[in-house]
Amino acid sequence: MKVLLTGGAGFIGSHTFVELIKDGYTPIIVDNLYNSSERVLERLEKISGVKPIFYKIDVCDKKAFRAVFKEHDISSVIHFAGYKAVGESVNIPLAYYRNNIDSTLSLCELMKEFGVVQLVFSSSATVYANNTQMPLTEDMPTGATNPYGWTKYMIEQILQDFCAADPELSVALLRYFNPVGAHESGLIGESPRGIPNNLMPYITQVANGKLERLSVFGNDYPTPDGTGVRDYLHVCDLAAAHAAACKYISQHKGCEIFNIGTGKGYSVLDLVKTFETVNQVKIPYAIVDRRPGDIAECYADPSRAKNQLHWEAKFGIQEMCRDAWNWQQKNPEGLL
Repeated sequence: MKVLLTGGAGFIGSHTFVELIKDGYTPIIVDNLYNSSERVLERLEKISGVKPIFYKIDVCDKKAFRAVFKEHDISSVIHFAGYKAVGESVNIPLAYYRNNIDSTLSLCELMKEFGVVQLVFSSSATVYANNTQMPLTEDMPTGATNPYGWTKYMIEQILQDFCAADPELSVALLRYFNPVGAHESGLIGESPRGIPNNLMPYITQVANGKLERLSVFGNDYPTPDGTGVRDYLHVCDLAAAHAAACKYISQHKGCEIFNIGTGKGYSVLDLVKTFETVNQVKIPYAIVDRRPGDIAECYADPSRAKNQLHWEAKFGIQEMCRDAWNWQQKNPEGLL
């Protein structure tokens, strides 16, 4: 079965490629390389033993994208393509709305044109907005606090309406929490452009001396050590969730939502201290003011994914820290 991966050369998409190969699928990668590198393809071949089918295409370019559907009998789609930095989305909101929503509409129109009825969407826990009750369940109120989050929220609504209008469609909306880590080989991992927006790659770049120190935004939250608590998830576990979702949507109709997390919250300092212990490297940090919009804690109730997708996270915070550092050491400048 051929599975189309939009944005498949990125951090999560590349790890999902490996998992899909393991499960007997034939992944097809479509990526404009805006936030990824063609060098990933040779790494994927080394890991999987399979040369990736790859198209350098912008998913928003419907005419170019249509050629992929013409050339392949696609059974399902995993939609990763999209801009993804929360801070950047605040500065250039129109670019985020244009790219993320246009790419989804192009995809849905082509799926309809070519009779493809199975879709897994890369959503986000940011759609839960400012819920204070933890853990988060899929039926809790949604909203957003930044343009990136609003694009995920809007796309979820588009896909639910798409499903409601066509009873043959099967869609899984996967609300990720905080993916970190890397493939154990150290061949693929998170490779941000410029200064990282996310905590783990920032820590690894402090560890290798590329950055001077980590800024911890606030230590006066109502958490055990005062720093923000998040649900960190190994990217290989997240990749396995996509493979499980592909299997699920081949057997079920309609649109369903799944939290993809561990169900455990760790603070910023928990992550820093674990990283130091596991990797025997010191992480200098300084406490600075809170960031506007940050909440004290955010972690998942992943029981629906366990019960329906038969998926649950296998890796702990130690493996996340170990594999992230292994990737950084082997690729000090990343792949971009």
